[in-house]
Amino acid sequence: MKKSSVVIAGGGSTFTPGIVLMLLEHLERFPIRQIKFYDNDAKRQEIIGKACEILLKERAPEITFSYTTDPEKAFTDVDFVMAHIRVGKYAMREQDEKIPMRYNVLGQETCGPGGIAYGMRSIGPIIEIIDFMEKYSPDAWMLNYSNPAAIVAEATRRLRPTSRIINICDMPVGIEDRMAGILGLKSRKEMQVKYYGLNHFGWWSDIRDQAGHDLMPRLKEHVAKHGYIVRPEAEQETEPSWNDTFAKAKDVYAVEPDTLPNTYLKYYLFPDYIVKHTDPNHSRANEVMEHREKNVFAAARAVIEKGTAKDCRFTADDHASYIVDLADAIASNTKARMLLIVENGGSIENFDPTAMVEIPCIVGSDGYEKVCIGRIPRFQKGLMEQQVAVEKLVVEAWINGSYQKLWQALTLSKTVPSAAVAKQILDDLMIANQSYWPELK
Repeated sequence: MKKSSVVIAGGGSTFTPGIVLMLLEHLERFPIRQIKFYDNDAKRQEIIGKACEILLKERAPEITFSYTTDPEKAFTDVDFVMAHIRVGKYAMREQDEKIPMRYNVLGQETCGPGGIAYGMRSIGPIIEIIDFMEKYSPDAWMLNYSNPAAIVAEATRRLRPTSRIINICDMPVGIEDRMAGILGLKSRKEMQVKYYGLNHFGWWSDIRDQAGHDLMPRLKEHVAKHGYIVRPEAEQETEPSWNDTFAKAKDVYAVEPDTLPNTYLKYYLFPDYIVKHTDPNHSRANEVMEHREKNVFAAARAVIEKGTAKDCRFTADDHASYIVDLADAIASNTKARMLLIVENGGSIENFDPTAMVEIPCIVGSDGYEKVCIGRIPRFQKGLMEQQVAVEKLVVEAWINGSYQKLWQALTLSKTVPSAAVAKQILDDLMIANQSYWPELK
């Protein structure tokens, strides 16, 4: 079996050690000869890089490892680019979340004004990474899970339509893990799902077991009472903000009980609730900086100081397993069924063919084949049309340097109450993002 060379773009990310661990856990089905890290922040990457170098020497010494800020070194001789960059890091995420809150509008990293601001920062660097890949390893595949995935995917469709890039998101996977837990299954892979929507904006319309039995009634009964909380008797299964998200799915489901919702729909259907239950001075970005950011870098420094990764506190991330599944499907032509973010092209019959939709696809060595969804109900279609228009306007604003288009995008977002408020938020976001966004006129 051919061994692959992988570059992780975003080498200084707190998620990178988890991806390395997940790659090591699956070497039998996805063998690797080389792992490289690439990041434009050398200082940050060096801490993660040094720790992972020790980890790899101990657990897989046969794998060549390096980390660099040089694009030519990073992207030469690679089969897969795994991209999960965060432009502006958590400092800018904090701005994305707190600026809208000044105007009683929810602040969130991928939804509403915060997601739009983050999207405007991400487009240029993602296109740059695609160009590096195509210059130095033209036969490589880019597996992109950089947020905000919906805006990034639309940008790649518009600006690099023929590139070998597959856009994915781990959120449906995380929810499906919870569904499997609710049903008492060993793995989400025991379920065959039908899902449609946009990224962070979708619905499960059918879920069956391997024998074809309908699992939706049991899931609906549970979600109607408890949301996606697997064990309601347990006090708390995860961080408070995530616990609330999984519990709130109960109310999101009540709005449209023929399907099961992605948790992110709470931001669009209950924005007033989100604002009421958010501390404008202490947002999710602060939580992450105080916990995950601090813990992962402390674990990395501990590995470096001890000179060993034995008993290290790195953990394999669930979302990383999805990346391995996707890379393996391409490398080994497994024809795995996976949710991808792809150009609609008629898969959803009664929806914009140019929209980047999230639907099941069959993945093999030549890329993916889309599964036909058919027609979707008016409620979902209406919500999706509004949101896809927001995403397209953001990309047009970036391409054309258009203040007007970006104001329209914010105005059209279901999370923003009026054009006047949209303009106030936009003007504040422009000041905060002046070193990241293109100049708007």
